[in-house]
Amino acid sequence: MFLKLFYKYFISCLFLFFCLKSFTQTLPVGSPVLEETWRRKQIKGERDINTSFTVRPLYTGINLHFDSLYNPSNYLSDSSSESTTATKDKSLMHLLPIVFKQQYNTHHPYGWNDGAMIQARGYQTIVTTGLYAKIGILSIQLQPELVYAQNKDFETFPSSHTDTIWRSYYNTILNVTDIPEKYGNSSYTKLFPGQSSIRLNLKKLSLGISTENLWWGPGIRNAIIMSNNAPGFPHLSFNTTSPIFSPIGSFEGQIISGFLKNSEILPDDTSRTFNGQQLYVPKSRDKRYLNGMIMTWQPKWTKGLHLGFTRMFYLYESDIESSFNGYLPVIGSFFKGNTNNEDDKKRDQLLSVFFRLVLPKDHAEFYLEFGRNDHSQNFNDLLQEPEHSRAYIFGGKKIFTTRKNTDLEIMAEFANFQLPSTMLVREQNSWYVHHQVLHGYTHLGQVMGAGIGPGANSQTFAINWIKGIKRTGVMLERVVHNNDFYYAAFAPKRNYQNHWVDLSINVNKNFFYKRFVFDVNIALVRSLNYHWVNVNPDSGNEVKKNVMNVFANISMQYQF
Repeated sequence: MFLKLFYKYFISCLFLFFCLKSFTQTLPVGSPVLEETWRRKQIKGERDINTSFTVRPLYTGINLHFDSLYNPSNYLSDSSSESTTATKDKSLMHLLPIVFKQQYNTHHPYGWNDGAMIQARGYQTIVTTGLYAKIGILSIQLQPELVYAQNKDFETFPSSHTDTIWRSYYNTILNVTDIPEKYGNSSYTKLFPGQSSIRLNLKKLSLGISTENLWWGPGIRNAIIMSNNAPGFPHLSFNTTSPIFSPIGSFEGQIISGFLKNSEILPDDTSRTFNGQQLYVPKSRDKRYLNGMIMTWQPKWTKGLHLGFTRMFYLYESDIESSFNGYLPVIGSFFKGNTNNEDDKKRDQLLSVFFRLVLPKDHAEFYLEFGRNDHSQNFNDLLQEPEHSRAYIFGGKKIFTTRKNTDLEIMAEFANFQLPSTMLVREQNSWYVHHQVLHGYTHLGQVMGAGIGPGANSQTFAINWIKGIKRTGVMLERVVHNNDFYYAAFAPKRNYQNHWVDLSINVNKNFFYKRFVFDVNIALVRSLNYHWVNVNPDSGNEVKKNVMNVFANISMQYQF
């Protein structure tokens, strides 16, 4: 009922505001080179400091037109092309860039924040282009994405693990998430709506239907609540397109409602048993409803400081209560209390608070995001155990200007999604996992938040040499896979040498030629104890515990 009323309201707005001026072209999340260029320009004081970069995609607006959004620093050699800037008495239509992304894994799947791409070995590509048009306040962006993955076979969770380890694998991963290791047994081809939307826009506000990827929070490599790790999902959105100013500072925000789809991929062995009991628990085929919001505030007394919070609920469609709170739970209480009966509503809550501090004079930024995967019982509970079901991300970036007109950029980010020590006395699930919503916080088999996944940790360090929008750099990264499963499976045996750890070194470079933009990344990944296998080499067992993988990612964008 709520969604029907929302759609009626949406259509009525079309006739009410049809002739008002608006700008709503977006720069999609994950756009090669361009997103990071705009963020870097802000850090250096060359971009409006009021934009938080924590609510993305970036939008065009009164101070940022399409030509500028896709052409920072006027890098295109042919800058004399006809302007596409909208005016009050002029409609607008133009072609969107052609983007061609490719990636390759030699041994096993690796990489994240790649949108509609899947976790796969071998060659994979995504191609997208489209059309943008506006008439008055109505804007339509059609930008579909075509994905192809070779999807070669690779070694999955090994049968050599003991029955007790397999039991933990089902209980902590397969039965409570929808994150398949492999997407079927043949090549994968799919056409997505991609970064498409239909919107009504009034000054700095926008109401629309979209399948665009979203990114919430200040993180660069990971985001706690929302990232472009999974394909975009269909959702209704009401959001700001530029900071809204008030006597106490500027605000940005977004509220969404949408649906998440299941992968429909079952584990390879659904008949496995333990002590005569079947390990696999079938999941509902119902799709999941999602409702979330993000708000940011830049106090007028502290320019460059952005404070914010995010909140997200998801549940099966059949469990939605026919009430205001049932469709908009993000407006409800932040505590369970004694009468809230939150546990009976069969839904999961994710919440985070964050800050991002931009220091243009120092050419630096710092950020922190702290999340909870559960309600606190009350305020006293929050004060006693704020770390319960927590996850966090923190990092920063510093740019040094050299005498040769080349910038040196240093970046670091740390992420921790492993269960805290309160798990010893208090029942809790891993991040993105829920005991009632057995598909977890996923869409089409991929996590909606941090791409490293439930129970994982990561540490990233990068150094880049920057000249204009050109970048040459090296990134070192360490990722620990699902420590929550590891401790559940191996701690009883007091085995402390089976952590699955990926160590990678990534060499990257981007450049442009005329109206083409190229971005090249090649990583050498050493996986220690792949799939948590640690075998004594003197035992004669031929199972490999450490493997090498080469990950290559190359993208090309042509700007019309």
